[in-house]
Amino acid sequence: MTSRQVAGLPWCSDHTMTLASSSCEIRFLGLVPYEPVWHAMQDFVAKREPDTRDEIWVLQHEPVFTQGQAGKAENILEDIGIPVVQSDRGGQVTYHGPGQLVIYFLLDVKRRGFGVRTLVDLIEQSILQLLTELGIDAELQKGAPGVYVAGKKIAALGLRIRRGSSFHGLSLNVDMDLRPFSAINSCGYAGLEATQLADLLDAPRPDLFRETAARLLQILQHRLDPGSGLV
Repeated sequence: MTSRQVAGLPWCSDHTMTLASSSCEIRFLGLVPYEPVWHAMQDFVAKREPDTRDEIWVLQHEPVFTQGQAGKAENILEDIGIPVVQSDRGGQVTYHGPGQLVIYFLLDVKRRGFGVRTLVDLIEQSILQLLTELGIDAELQKGAPGVYVAGKKIAALGLRIRRGSSFHGLSLNVDMDLRPFSAINSCGYAGLEATQLADLLDAPRPDLFRETAARLLQILQHRLDPGSGLV
């Protein structure tokens, strides 16, 4: 399966890379609508073979609310003109939009020898490490996947395992318009507020999104491939 054979999405060689000693190929999609990427993930998982290389997709989405498999209509509080997509990931409703870092994990978890709980823990701990490095005191909440700062959600997780392979992943609020979160009960919790990196740092960083994506990818790669030397 080549990069240009995934559901017709406009991949190009300038936007892919393989990190040294890594078992994953990294693809950068840019700002893209939700549904074509979702269907491309489904297509990738359906067609992958035992020796297919794992991939990580890095992107931002155009504004969209997505409902997980457990999503309830009453958690969408107001129609503000943003489309709602019923997805097949885990979890409840969330918002994606420009300035939010989204990373999707297309991993053969059976081959790697771990399940969804291990993958969730790996992702959460990677985000916590990133935030700690930035001087931000973040935490997990029991029974509520994701990462929180002072009770506000900064990162959400939603995964799906099919045929021994994962898809979907994480979203991290970097520097975005948070107002659409007020139109939903984010992740199914009434009154849960959102926060973002740009509002938590002591000084503005003009290249915050790129720096955040690069460092989080390094941390994730190190945890996925401990012998890679990436730290």
